[in-house]
Amino acid sequence: MKSFCFAAVALFSVVTCSGRAVAQKTGHAQTHKLDYEAVGSPLGTSPVDRQIAAALKQVSTEHIQANIARLVDFNNRTTISSTETDLKPGTGVLAAADWIKSQFESYSKDCGGCLEVQFDEFIEQPQPGFNNSRPRIIKPTPIRNVYAILRGSDPTAAKRMYLVTGHYDTRETDVMNTHDFAPGANDDSSGTAVSMEAARVLSKYKFPATIVFVAVAGEEQGLNGSHHLAQRAKKEGWELEGVLNNDIVGGDTTPGDTLQSKQHIRVFSQGILPSSPIEQIRQTLSIGGESETPSRQLAREVLEVSRTYFPAPRPFHAVMELRLDRFLRGGDHRSFSDEGFPAVRFTEWRENFAHQHQHVRTENGKEYGDLLKFDDFNYIAQVARLNIATLATLASTPGMPQQVRVSTSNLDNDTILKWDAPKNFSGDVHYQIVWRETAVNDWQYAVDAKQFAGTDSNTVRLPISKDNVFFGIRACNAAGICSQAVPPLPSRER
Repeated sequence: MKSFCFAAVALFSVVTCSGRAVAQKTGHAQTHKLDYEAVGSPLGTSPVDRQIAAALKQVSTEHIQANIARLVDFNNRTTISSTETDLKPGTGVLAAADWIKSQFESYSKDCGGCLEVQFDEFIEQPQPGFNNSRPRIIKPTPIRNVYAILRGSDPTAAKRMYLVTGHYDTRETDVMNTHDFAPGANDDSSGTAVSMEAARVLSKYKFPATIVFVAVAGEEQGLNGSHHLAQRAKKEGWELEGVLNNDIVGGDTTPGDTLQSKQHIRVFSQGILPSSPIEQIRQTLSIGGESETPSRQLAREVLEVSRTYFPAPRPFHAVMELRLDRFLRGGDHRSFSDEGFPAVRFTEWRENFAHQHQHVRTENGKEYGDLLKFDDFNYIAQVARLNIATLATLASTPGMPQQVRVSTSNLDNDTILKWDAPKNFSGDVHYQIVWRETAVNDWQYAVDAKQFAGTDSNTVRLPISKDNVFFGIRACNAAGICSQAVPPLPSRER
């Protein structure tokens, strides 16, 4: 592709080539580097970890297809079908939960009992409707989340946790219909299959930190299952540093649709949390940090992993969406984000709404319903690989730096950054400083913190104006695998 350049004529001109601004003095060939370009290096891809690369080769399209097909066979997995007594044996949401649990248990058996498989069971009480809509839980309803825990191999690092989930409940046009066929092949058998395949593959390996594989119910009724699990994680003090939610990742394949992309997956994340203290929100707005939230940093880590493990000529790109979710829709990542955990949602590039939340039928030659035939199992396998690579990367890092701050005690053009070590890590750790222009969404430059070390430990002084870039600190292990970045907050300390 050609690069098009436009110059504004003046004593000093700005030449823009393919979206990058470069300051040049008119009449001279010399290019002047800005401070943030002169320090450090352009951020390249992270090193490929041999164990993670080996794990990605274990992903099986056949396993994914078989699991989705089996989920579809449960006929109708509406959450409230748990209260029905006249369902055909082997159908309904509770039968599906039992089967998912049995699959997790079979993976654990294959790895010598390495997975702790459990139900997270509770009774959801009747609830009011939302925005004057009718209630979706009208009587006490049993709900079962199913999860498997792969404990970290390092006793200290194992306290840190990373979680992947999809929801196994389904619906048709009428969310209260518990008997008609509601296959949910895409929404969300596809996401459930990703979580299950991640458990099958990653249970064969060991990682310093802990990974949790989950299938939740109650999503279509109001995020009930994920809400309960997120509150449990908060109450029990789980040190969740990342939650990956997969919902509608089937790569819908509809004949004649030329706008679907099988090379892209959307990654949604929370910006400012509305429930945050008002002073915290005001501070965030005052420094332009609306996109510096923990969930947005987790999304950037997904992008980093995508570049590392899906290089050309096998393109598969994570695309960061600066929204919590799609219009008029919601997902289970919100439950975790609301509790203060970094969380993102993966969703296919272009949804077909005739194949979601629809009674299975054909009208005027058009097929409606979330049927198995519209899933692209190769696409789902790619999504599973991205999830697996992200989970394995995060679980291999030292974890996130703590108490990251930027000194604002003086008016100057340098930047002083300070931070504390990550929680619960062992072994070698070094730190990387990353930054980007304020009008750019992903990290552009990086430097090893040792190159600009300050007089105190975990301190740097960079000859870059803090007003013109966003900074982040990443903790890296000896192999160069780095955590998601943590942005600094203003501090008056010198």
